[in-house]
Amino acid sequence: MPELPDLTVYLEALEARILGEPLAGIRLASFSLLRSVDPPLAEFEGRRVVALRRLGKRLVFGFEGELFLVLHLMIAGRLRWKKRGAKPPGRIGHAAFDFPSGTLILTEAGTRKRAHLFAVRGEAGLAAHDPGGVEVLDAPREVFVAALRRENHTLKRTLTDPRLLAGIGNAYSDEILHRARLSPVALSGRLDDAALARLHAATIETLTEWTERLRRRNGDGFPEKVTAFRPEMAVHGRYREPCPDCGAPVQRIVHAENETNYCARCQTGGKLLADRALSRLLKKDWPRTLEELEERRPSHREAASRETKGAKP
Repeated sequence: MPELPDLTVYLEALEARILGEPLAGIRLASFSLLRSVDPPLAEFEGRRVVALRRLGKRLVFGFEGELFLVLHLMIAGRLRWKKRGAKPPGRIGHAAFDFPSGTLILTEAGTRKRAHLFAVRGEAGLAAHDPGGVEVLDAPREVFVAALRRENHTLKRTLTDPRLLAGIGNAYSDEILHRARLSPVALSGRLDDAALARLHAATIETLTEWTERLRRRNGDGFPEKVTAFRPEMAVHGRYREPCPDCGAPVQRIVHAENETNYCARCQTGGKLLADRALSRLLKKDWPRTLEELEERRPSHREAASRETKGAKP
């Protein structure tokens, strides 16, 4: 799912292309995308884009007359900038937004279509789409801390809760917690002042550094490779690869469709965190530490022997 750094770069690329331009028309290729009935999309045609902003993980296109389009890309939604009149690709195309200088294409990979678009009238209507989370790059530390302490949940859940903090999702929460040297399952209500200070600093640094990195990578082009998995990341999506700080293998917790990655040596004092389903299945056989995990892994010779015995003649 595109998060704050990716969405910021999207907005900057859009500002350079459509801010001040009139919307010539919207072509829907997937009618499940639109989740509202008033105002009708036809009312946006001919109106200029006067503002572009972000509400949490939502992109907001502001038009003359206080009309807004609110787009949530969800997990697999992506934007493409093409020549004027380009058609949305058949299987993954959702919509095309035509402007004098080009066409903005919305796509979504996968079979489950989750991206959605709302047409909204007035600032009051727009406010109803704001989850309410704190904009961490703008808020002072005391506001950030107050948001964390509002409820007592795991840090992973707290960082990704849009009602508490805006724009942070699965990928950058992993990176933030690794930088802060905090366990993803530590409870927000139990953090001391030193841990809260580290977490706040890590959040600012991680989001700022990644935004700058994506800006440099994108240059003047339109972002084409928006992904939650990047090789330069410290832990996210790097299960079993070495931690860049200590060299220990990155670990993971899998829950439903989400995966949390962490370094046991840097973040949990060497303790392995088991996801509930697997730990219930394995019970006492679940390794508790990195050392125990390494002891249970077969050597290269043992692994080769097992493969040889299991091979068919």
